[in-house]
Amino acid sequence: MPARRRFGSIRRRESGRYQVRYPGADGQMRTAPDTFARKSEAERYLTLIEGEIMRKEWIDPERGKVTLTDYGERWIRQRPNLRPRTVELYTGLFRRHIKPDIGGVPIGRLTTAMIREWRTNLLDNGVSVGTVAKAYRLLRAVLMTAVREDEIIKTNPCRIPGADREHAPERPVLTIPQVLDLADKLGGRYRALVLVTTFASLRWGEVTGLQRCDIDTDAGTVRVRQAAVEVPGQGVVIGPPKSRAGLRTVSLPTAVLPAVRTHLAEFVADDQSAYVFTGPTGVLLRRGNFRKLVGWSAGVAAVGAPGLHFHDLRHTGNTLASKTGASLRDLMTRMGHDSPRAALIYQHASAEADAAIADAISAALIGKKEGPEPPATRAEDDPDDGAAGALIPA
Repeated sequence: MPARRRFGSIRRRESGRYQVRYPGADGQMRTAPDTFARKSEAERYLTLIEGEIMRKEWIDPERGKVTLTDYGERWIRQRPNLRPRTVELYTGLFRRHIKPDIGGVPIGRLTTAMIREWRTNLLDNGVSVGTVAKAYRLLRAVLMTAVREDEIIKTNPCRIPGADREHAPERPVLTIPQVLDLADKLGGRYRALVLVTTFASLRWGEVTGLQRCDIDTDAGTVRVRQAAVEVPGQGVVIGPPKSRAGLRTVSLPTAVLPAVRTHLAEFVADDQSAYVFTGPTGVLLRRGNFRKLVGWSAGVAAVGAPGLHFHDLRHTGNTLASKTGASLRDLMTRMGHDSPRAALIYQHASAEADAAIADAISAALIGKKEGPEPPATRAEDDPDDGAAGALIPA
């Protein structure tokens, strides 16, 4: 008679395959999720399970039966400190790009190969690289919680190198004359909006959430303490800035202050709680109809920057700030970033531009030593002549 197994049991089924049962760490009997073609494979499985239990690494496979849809939607609802706009973005990404393909799969059944196929299918169906990268990062974050916090699965199957990178194209940066020209083109109640957004490096929600009490034209500062966010079914809601670092006070260039004072006098009620930038009827601006409301497409095309996004005004302001030689910490404070990553990108761009200038000077010096003098620079070739058509590379 064969010896009784020390841990678990193996039974040969009528199909010829082997079924494994074993006591979990809680003493309850469990059945392996799969059967095995060979008895040696079943024995190896039992040995692995026993080792996990002894090392206290065993995870109840019943917990992994929750579907990705159930777990992911609950994750979005229960995630702490998510802004309404972020909840909206996560919900949309999950509903459109994760749930249809793999939402019905139990979390414990997800594999890297399955994730890789899901990602490939999205790209093959025409979803942009940027959107797929966002969906992948969301999925990875959801499953990381399942590993680290809820202990539903042992490892995160999102292990595809480079899948989280968007490879987003460089956004355009306006010259100062272009910014001024665009402000004039939009004119009226939107002129100061362009100037403040650009030269204070503000986000859409930050600038549209400003109230009269946040503007100090004597000190020349803008205080960011809240942000306007559009929430489906609720409209525009006032909430906290994107992060704790978003709470900040930003200095405006002195040259912009006359336009701000004029705007406050003409378009803002004499009440400290009055919103600074609103539509013609006095309601808060909304992303959805802003472009049409102000004639944005025609305005940016007229200044030589077709395709410019409103957020590119902040990008322009950040780039201009970086070219002043400001420190990394000062840039982070002005931009409202709690991580140096974004500020470093702008510093790197400035360093490259500065190096290019040095190389050009060096080439001119070498040419003067070894060859004829270079021709005199024409006025129209000077990049500081205010030509509105040229774009500063990011």
